[in-house]
Amino acid sequence: MKKLCSAIIALLLTVSVQATPTKVLVRVKAKDAKFIGTGIGGALVLIKDHLTGELLAKGLTKGSSGSTDVILKTALIRGQSIVDAQTAVFEANIDIQDPTLIDISVVAPVNRLNAAVNGSTQLWLLPGKNIAGDGVIIELSGYILDILTPNSHQLIALDSIKSHSLDIKVSLTMLCGCPISKGGVWDADHIEIKAILKKEGVTTGTFPLNKLPGNNLFNGQVPIAGKGNYEVLVYAYDAATNNTGLDRINFVIQ
Repeated sequence: MKKLCSAIIALLLTVSVQATPTKVLVRVKAKDAKFIGTGIGGALVLIKDHLTGELLAKGLTKGSSGSTDVILKTALIRGQSIVDAQTAVFEANIDIQDPTLIDISVVAPVNRLNAAVNGSTQLWLLPGKNIAGDGVIIELSGYILDILTPNSHQLIALDSIKSHSLDIKVSLTMLCGCPISKGGVWDADHIEIKAILKKEGVTTGTFPLNKLPGNNLFNGQVPIAGKGNYEVLVYAYDAATNNTGLDRINFVIQ
């Protein structure tokens, strides 16, 4: 019995020596903006062994979106950190025995799946060699765009529409939740926002939306040509950053 216990202990000690805990920090950043953290629901992070597909770690980035001044208003030099102790991060501690090629994939913002996009990268994880500091930063392009009015599959009486024009109202934010305003850090004047209207599947026109007072809200009007099944598709596009976003709904004029 003593020999068996000794053998088990020796085996456990061997495994303990061979499997080395290795830290990996993963952060997800919105293009031309800040980090995706708790305030917008976080980014889902999956870390897998590339060879076997084994899931090694998963979780959400948690923390703040970071410093606007450091991330966007400071001329950075090589090796300079753009995070602080509060900046959103997912921390994994992975036990590995040998150098392991890992796949890191992210989905964000995870609580806004209509706007969520995927990103991924790979790296060699070496036993005991932590991926710390700023960690792995995966950048995602896009916007969170929501059509607020009309709402999905809304039934609208034709005689309730004044001057045969229907109001379209949308909300637009950066993927990190940062606000878009006229003349702000994320300037509404630099973003093209238009509504494409279809009736019975046929495009009837494209119409600009304009910034409303305050943050994130835009509106405009589209002409309604009688009763029928309509679809409105709203897109946002910034030619300087190549960020894009889109939402679409269907409604019925009766």
